[in-house]
Amino acid sequence: MTSSISAWIWSERFWLPENVSWADMEHPPPGVEYPRVGHMLYALPLAAGVHLVRRLFERLVAKPCAHILQIQAGVPRQAQPNTVLEGLYQSKTCPDTRQLEGLSKQLDWDVRKIQRWFRIRRNQDRPSMQKKFCESMWRFTFYLGIFIYAIRHLWVSPWMWDTRQCWHNYPFQPLTSGQYNYYVAELAFYWSLMFSQFTDIKRKDFIIMLVHHMATIILITFSYANNMLRAGTLVMCLHDASDIFLEAAKLANYAKYQKLCDALFLVFSISFFVTRLVIYPFCTTMRFFCF
Repeated sequence: MTSSISAWIWSERFWLPENVSWADMEHPPPGVEYPRVGHMLYALPLAAGVHLVRRLFERLVAKPCAHILQIQAGVPRQAQPNTVLEGLYQSKTCPDTRQLEGLSKQLDWDVRKIQRWFRIRRNQDRPSMQKKFCESMWRFTFYLGIFIYAIRHLWVSPWMWDTRQCWHNYPFQPLTSGQYNYYVAELAFYWSLMFSQFTDIKRKDFIIMLVHHMATIILITFSYANNMLRAGTLVMCLHDASDIFLEAAKLANYAKYQKLCDALFLVFSISFFVTRLVIYPFCTTMRFFCF
């Protein structure tokens, strides 16, 4: 059963042009290397390194910047210690009416008092403005750095200016060091984001972001394994471009620079529309015309 599922996922008829098989990719010409799935395993230990760099960056760079901008961590009001309520809170942060009435009888507390306890307890788990600033500054720095690296690599690449080159002689396109470094860096970053969700404060969008990160990891891995590196580098670069302005807008918002925040969010909206709703669909549809 496992072999049939694997054969279905890696169907040559779906992924490759006619008269081309995966076996043809296993023996590249001398001096040429094609992508292999095993290459992506290096992203896992690198993700741990990225996570460590993030922690150091937030402590040594982002936090001092937050202090300069007078963004304080703040100390939330502490909920009154109660083992019964705390036990329920760990499984359900917003109890329903029936549970509230049961707790009211059990603890001899007024329902409103219990609701107030849960509200205060939820506020304890919310990340402070300073923590949000540090996280956004890390993502802004990464997106900006990786975008500059991608542009330097793509600027001299013919498929940057003619997307038909993305599929010229596909899949027999040699792997370059720039493509490999870009893919491994992006994959390690998203692995680190997914892992950090389980160590950071759990938020409302936990499941949504977990699915997002997992989908991104799968897409990056599949595009690498199928040697769709030329199109893949373009797509990742397009996505990173608008994310830079989104994180910059968040930083301005946390620093209380509202006009700057509004301007950056406007730039983000425009860049998001242009890169993801105009350029990106054009790049992806070119594959079908080229085949």
